[in-house]
Amino acid sequence: MESPLRLLLDRSLKGTLSEQIHDGIAAAIDAGVLRPGARLPSWLDLASQLGVARGTVKAAYDRLSDEQRIVASRSHGTRVAAHRVTAPSLAEIPGTDAFSVMYRGFASRPAIFQMGIPASEFLPVALLARLRARAAREDTVAPAVYPDLRGEAGLRREIAAHLAISRGIKCGPSQVFVTTGFSGALGLITQVVRAEGRAAWVENPGFPPARRALGIAGFRTIPVRVDAGGLDVADGIARAPDAAMALVTPGQQAPLGGTLSLPRRVELIEWAARADAWIIEDDYLGELQLQGHAAPALASLDTVGRVMHVGSFSKTISPKLRLGFVVVPPSMVGAFSEAAICFASAPDPAVQMAISTFLREGHYLRHLRRMKRIYASRGALLHKALVARGFAAEPTGLGVLLRLDGNADDVAIATAAGAEGMNPAVLSEWYDRSGDRSSGLLLGVATVREEQVEAACDRLAALIDRHTRSAV
Repeated sequence: MESPLRLLLDRSLKGTLSEQIHDGIAAAIDAGVLRPGARLPSWLDLASQLGVARGTVKAAYDRLSDEQRIVASRSHGTRVAAHRVTAPSLAEIPGTDAFSVMYRGFASRPAIFQMGIPASEFLPVALLARLRARAAREDTVAPAVYPDLRGEAGLRREIAAHLAISRGIKCGPSQVFVTTGFSGALGLITQVVRAEGRAAWVENPGFPPARRALGIAGFRTIPVRVDAGGLDVADGIARAPDAAMALVTPGQQAPLGGTLSLPRRVELIEWAARADAWIIEDDYLGELQLQGHAAPALASLDTVGRVMHVGSFSKTISPKLRLGFVVVPPSMVGAFSEAAICFASAPDPAVQMAISTFLREGHYLRHLRRMKRIYASRGALLHKALVARGFAAEPTGLGVLLRLDGNADDVAIATAAGAEGMNPAVLSEWYDRSGDRSSGLLLGVATVREEQVEAACDRLAALIDRHTRSAV
């Protein structure tokens, strides 16, 4: 019987086509899509099918053979190895748990529908490379002294100016602390706000690593209901009126896409003032809000000094930069300065200097305007294609939420999709495990090009149909 092998190649990626073929087949074997003994196409046939050189496929097959994943013979062809030594799964490795599985998406090669990854083919690579090379040279010849651990002064100044224009936040450079992405900002905040054992509101559904980070920091995370108007502040007050912190995505709720309404924004800030609590505003999309004008930042309404505004350049430029920032109220500048100096939160100064120039010379705003048009076009096309196939689909910013029937296993579907070159996120994993969870797939729009949409949706629809029928 022929194997259910389907591969998608993306020639815009930096990795070789041979690596993509290897990774796709290896993922299919490891996920059980290709079972022991399953026959693979000959490398000549697969090369013809994919439109690549025969040597490209042969190199991938040779590597799979070296790894004992496949066995080739003249009489039986190339087949998945019937018995091979496999690496232990994450669940079998001491010190890991099921939660760790979700991190595989962060380390995987970009794939169709992957969330959190920008469209790299539109990145001004030559310009950024030139800016980084110049910054690296300047950094190398500069005196060998410790950098400003709060972040380079030039970048902090440019971030403050940019936020004033784009997000309505009035802040000085002294309030801006440069970090290693969102996670670095959250780590710095939890070092300053020492409230072990106290409650922290988190959106339900909400970003799982953020929820887990607060738990590791000693907070009791309280899942708070989310609807079309964003975080339900009244529900949070009912569940934990004396919480020390609330972590929210007010601009565009992750993952459902709603914007926190103005009455709830006011209510949230008023609660924080009464409860002497802190609000962490995760502005994860910033200006990349595709429906109309970007909603003002929650911090722009804060007159009582309770909001800490967190942003990053991961989704607008590249996650490889590991570059983020937190803007803190004036009363917290001293505490954050001390923590930054002690824990060295800021990344490579040369990277900071390059991005500072990128902002100062106006390249960043031009890049954002271009990407908003591209993402809006891709999102509309993807949403239309899903609806045409009978799915309940909802735009959610840089993604489209495809809701599944209750009997559909979104984890199993996403795993199978990985073997076919797709990497959707699993909606159910964004919910608190103690309550009800909805089933669905989060499909990123940045990583699916217009010419790929129809074919990718066809394969995804067929895959969902197979899994749904098998679950009945």
